[in-house]
Amino acid sequence: MIPFLDLKKTNKPYETAFQEKLKGFLANGWYILGNEVSEFETNFAAYCGTKYCIGTGNGFDALVLVFKAYIVLGKLQKGDEVIVPANTYIASILAILQADLIPVLSEPKLETYNLDPDLITAKITSKTGAILVVHLYGQLAEMEKINEIAAANNLLVVEDAAQAHGASFEDESAKTQNQKPKTQAYSFYPGKNLGALGDAGAVTTNDSELARVIQSLRNYGSETKYYNDYVGINSRLDELQAAFLNVKLPFLNAENDRRRTIANRYLSEIKNDKIILPFWDLSNNHVFHLFVIRTQDRTDLQEYLRQNGIQTVIHYPVSPHRQKAFSSETAGWNILSFPITEKIHEEVLSLPISPALTPEEVRHIIAILNTY
Repeated sequence: MIPFLDLKKTNKPYETAFQEKLKGFLANGWYILGNEVSEFETNFAAYCGTKYCIGTGNGFDALVLVFKAYIVLGKLQKGDEVIVPANTYIASILAILQADLIPVLSEPKLETYNLDPDLITAKITSKTGAILVVHLYGQLAEMEKINEIAAANNLLVVEDAAQAHGASFEDESAKTQNQKPKTQAYSFYPGKNLGALGDAGAVTTNDSELARVIQSLRNYGSETKYYNDYVGINSRLDELQAAFLNVKLPFLNAENDRRRTIANRYLSEIKNDKIILPFWDLSNNHVFHLFVIRTQDRTDLQEYLRQNGIQTVIHYPVSPHRQKAFSSETAGWNILSFPITEKIHEEVLSLPISPALTPEEVRHIIAILNTY
């Protein structure tokens, strides 16, 4: 069986370095917010082309902390509306709710699965405070258009980049990125393109005040020990996970390139009218955290692939507005209609695209799909 994702195999090349980091961690005796966290925050900020990086306990908390910090700074008010893709993973929506804000769902483009800029304006009301952009499956949304809409309506833009480590527009360099008002939340969940060996997350930003408040909020709202300026939480990047991430970060671009190589083979060699392949313009704006196809009879195709030794995963089988958590007793979203989102959730199927896949495994996947 070709697994959808073999984390043991993915992390195998780093085991010796991991062991050295563990030895150093044990010898040092500093377990919380130590040198490894500081080093990773510096390195990841430089990698992303931003001035600041603040490590958090996980990607969900990273989003929550961004919104809470904007409330502390008076740039958002509790009860403000945040426009968010209707087809995102539920964590994006839960983070908005956790910060006492109101999610407003907006349809994506069927071609890219990302937020459709042309539909955003109709969702803007007097209560709208921000747009949460989700770079779903690893492909960047149309940020130039979205930023223009946000600027015209005095809205904040927050980017959920949990699946898009290393994705960039062709004309972006570290210098040009530093000039942009960019705030992104990342997850380093083990299965991500840059994955830890447990939960971990971070916020990157060019906003010094936002960075300062998030750094405080993640540590009980304290900048000086035992003195609390804000009602904060405990969500600090773990020192050991930061050490592991420091090992893997230098290899992220190479692993993303391997994902693109596999994606390019899938796109050029899968020839089956029953399968809709994802859109990609062959630029670096996609890092293929997931390679998501669509088909009308997903159950049949998934079973066919399983019988032929290929494991697949559905990202995601139920759209957020159809979840029981958002029934009429809570948000009342179950009665809403989002035709594009519903079509996506009914048809998507994710193929293996791990950098650990061998050329022979990729060839087998393509051959099996072409005989379906």
